[in-house]
Amino acid sequence: MAGVEYTAVGGDSYTENLIGTLLAIFGNLLVSISVSIQKYSHVTLAGTKDPRAFYRTKTWWCGLVLTVLGEAANFVSYAFAPLSLIAPLNAVSVIASSILGFIFLREKWKPKDFLKRYVLSFLGCILTVAGTYLFATFGPNYHQKLTAENIVKQVVGWPFLLYVFLEIIAFCLLLYFYKQRNANHLVVILLLVALLGSVTVITVKAVAGMLVLSVQGTMQLNYPIFYVMFVCMVTTVVFQATFLSQATHLYDSSMIACVNYILSTSFAIVAGAIFYLEFNHEDILHICMFLLGCLSCFLGVFLITKNRKRLKTFEPYVTMDMSQGNEGIPTIHDKGWRAVQPDYNGSFSYGALVNNDSVAPATLPELDHDQLAVTPSPTAAPYSSADLKND
Repeated sequence: MAGVEYTAVGGDSYTENLIGTLLAIFGNLLVSISVSIQKYSHVTLAGTKDPRAFYRTKTWWCGLVLTVLGEAANFVSYAFAPLSLIAPLNAVSVIASSILGFIFLREKWKPKDFLKRYVLSFLGCILTVAGTYLFATFGPNYHQKLTAENIVKQVVGWPFLLYVFLEIIAFCLLLYFYKQRNANHLVVILLLVALLGSVTVITVKAVAGMLVLSVQGTMQLNYPIFYVMFVCMVTTVVFQATFLSQATHLYDSSMIACVNYILSTSFAIVAGAIFYLEFNHEDILHICMFLLGCLSCFLGVFLITKNRKRLKTFEPYVTMDMSQGNEGIPTIHDKGWRAVQPDYNGSFSYGALVNNDSVAPATLPELDHDQLAVTPSPTAAPYSSADLKND
């Protein structure tokens, strides 16, 4: 675009790419470590009788501090490297979370079970690392000076205005089907997140770039565009968190992580290409190798998240407690957050289709001859309504 200043391809450009890439990798690693530490804190409290709340433990606060540092490093990385280079690096967080999760779980396994269960994860990690190398090597190297004047020129340019117009139409249509037609499919929800995320990354890069220039001595905070971008950034982040929270109540977290990474990265690359013109000076070979690296990362993340354990859904069941003398009292367990369906332990269980052929049958209470001689009338109810109890 005419009037927009770029830095030439050379030592400074590659140095900025390297700084941004290293900051993004470091930030994603810190975020993964912090999540594992906080999860470890919750699991430790749940496994003991410690009455303290989770926010009163040192490990949880340590995780929170690492989260802040990691997100700060990610934020600053946008000021140095192109969007198309930073967005796919979220795959580093997926790899780190997979490795740290395996370390923290400390599961006992047999060699055959280990190979069967984790071979896809290892293959996914290899593909993701290879893809990261490809898109980091062949990614765009031209850098736009993120001054307020340049950002305003990009905002009023027809490519971005057309992109925003189409994005608003797509967002409104998806929101209509999601709210009015109850189309709460995972792809619909995460498309809403990705559309908002494309605006978020544009504003994050603009705000971070102007802040870095201001720190270096070229004040940019006295321009209204800085505060416009800042408000848009905060607003889109809040709405993204809202939609992601709704998705986590409906779908498995591993599936959300995979689909969200693919959609958000794709839209972020498109946003960087349109708003910051990141691929205008790249040849076809570099673009193809960059896209090949992204596809490799997508496939790797899919394999990593596909192999994670999924929680079993709760199914209501009924148990017959035979410890109450000669009368077994049926108990209905219908609250999944309180009751966990037990394995066979000598009580009668109905509603759970479990093969217990190898388990010895429960011993029934012995009745004497007088009790057997008593025949209840057909109209008599074997149990009163008070005998039936719910969890």
